[in-house]
Amino acid sequence: MVSRFPVALGQLVEGLGAARSGRVSVTVGLGSSFFSSVHVLPPRHLKRMPRFPGDLLDDSQAHGDVLVYLEGESKADLEDAAERLLSVMPAWRRRWRIDGFRKENRNKEGKWLARNPFHFTEGFGNPDTERDIIGRAAVVPGQGEPTWAENGSYQVIRVVRFATNLWDRDSVDAQERIIGRRREGRWLDGTPGEEQPNFAADPHGKATPLDSHVRLAAPDRRNPPPMVRRSYSYDRGGGDSGLIFSCFQRDLVRGFEAVQRRLEGESLAKYVLTTGGGYFFVPPPGDSWTEALLQS
Repeated sequence: MVSRFPVALGQLVEGLGAARSGRVSVTVGLGSSFFSSVHVLPPRHLKRMPRFPGDLLDDSQAHGDVLVYLEGESKADLEDAAERLLSVMPAWRRRWRIDGFRKENRNKEGKWLARNPFHFTEGFGNPDTERDIIGRAAVVPGQGEPTWAENGSYQVIRVVRFATNLWDRDSVDAQERIIGRRREGRWLDGTPGEEQPNFAADPHGKATPLDSHVRLAAPDRRNPPPMVRRSYSYDRGGGDSGLIFSCFQRDLVRGFEAVQRRLEGESLAKYVLTTGGGYFFVPPPGDSWTEALLQS
């Protein structure tokens, strides 16, 4: 494998270029197993995604050496990009794939919003400027990461199956108390969705239940979790539909994993099941990361 690494890396870079076009954007994430073939310091927090309480991971739909992330407006363009990618990568084997979409995708005051399969609008928690997005997501010098990884980002993918039939039996009011927001984004205490509620003024959860999703995920809304979300819905038929949760951060421990620990015991848990995904590291822009890996 080590002797074949330069060839495999070269094919990967060529494939990314072949897939990229004016209509399709392409990013790549490196899994922890990718670094078993190279003698270079990996990102310090990168590891195989663990199983969290309540997960039922299907290994055939999880992990991997490399994640290739294609995004575009046209399904035909995406299929064409995927074919061009794989056509120049004979040293690689596709492990898993999932197609996603963003229903009612729109930009509102700098935040990209979309509606998930539980009928709730997502994206209000993201920063609304590029500077703040980079501030949450990009690795910076001085945080103990390898030099080649600076300006890259940790990406978490979670394929979360939704029990939509069970969910839709509940009233809208019950659903909103489980999530902790109104469907369109407004907070339960009446605060507009783009503003921050004062949970401290509701210590017993009268307005926003203490076990609601948003309250557990970010109990101090004035100091949000240091990560940026970009999730998609999916529907594979046969009742298998849900969310492709995706988030980016400079620190996995302080970002996703801190939130995941807080969510243990949330009232939403009986409606969702994580079945796939993984941890990946998105290299910094440019070609310096490939040069660093080849020199190793």
